[in-house]
Amino acid sequence: MDFIAGCIGGAAGVLVGHPFDTVKVRLQVQSIDKPLYRGTFHCFQSIIRQESLSGLYKGIGSPMMGLTFINAIVFGVQGNTMRLLGQDTPTNQFVAGAAAGAIQCVICCPMELAKTRMQMQGTGEKKSSRKMYKNSLDCLVRIYKREGVWGVNRGMVTTLIRETPGFGVYFLSYDVLTRSLGCEPDDRLMIPKLLFAGGMAGIASWISTYPVDVIKSRLQADGVGGVHQYSSIADCVRQSIRREGYMVFTRGLTSTLLRAFPVNAATFATVTLVLMYARGVEDGPKDCEPAQPSHHTQIQQQAQPSSL
Repeated sequence: MDFIAGCIGGAAGVLVGHPFDTVKVRLQVQSIDKPLYRGTFHCFQSIIRQESLSGLYKGIGSPMMGLTFINAIVFGVQGNTMRLLGQDTPTNQFVAGAAAGAIQCVICCPMELAKTRMQMQGTGEKKSSRKMYKNSLDCLVRIYKREGVWGVNRGMVTTLIRETPGFGVYFLSYDVLTRSLGCEPDDRLMIPKLLFAGGMAGIASWISTYPVDVIKSRLQADGVGGVHQYSSIADCVRQSIRREGYMVFTRGLTSTLLRAFPVNAATFATVTLVLMYARGVEDGPKDCEPAQPSHHTQIQQQAQPSSL
């Protein structure tokens, strides 16, 4: 039931956060010479006006498909790592989270590649006349046929660099915040505290790895239309800094931070409600009790995938 609750909570997080993610990607990869968007809110308005509301949900099939697998990997790896380490300490939470983040890249990288390509497809068009990809799965199949396994895993190194410390920071931040706030089973404010801790942990995680995410998005969007602009990670960094300065690493950050909090709030609220419904009001909240390390760890595992 914990796993099912985590998956449902993660799905809720994707539904809430995907529009913000679409805006983030559009801002990260738009041309500096001919920018389509002036900022986060202008990007939102333009997508809705030019492509309708569905434009904000382009590429949502990919994260939805990968959600179950990512939850399974993070849940298993983080839990087993914590048991292997023996003690529920902030340091161990970081190590366990980092391990989970690294291993789930196997699913995360292809999933985000398809998501990015779908989000860029038909930019500025309400009804795209030429659709390169029918859906996320078709996108991956076509990339595989053209570029092989290497093409499907484009951006794997940057994904690994982002996800490993990113998941570590998330679990560490969430652990420190929940301990500081005091998540007691009889506290009437327990759920708001969990939502706050999860949202702030997601924000901390994104801030710590955001520059890498910009490079990852650019590498995964590179090659659309058959033209490759970057030859490597270092080349992408050099070209980006030379043309746009160091502020390039903050492109789309506003929409990302706006997304981080509600996504975690939606995930934690859904997970908690599902657990309370399944186990009864008495048992559900106890999953958050700091005195029970295994339960405390489970809530973090369930919410993490969709927070990043």
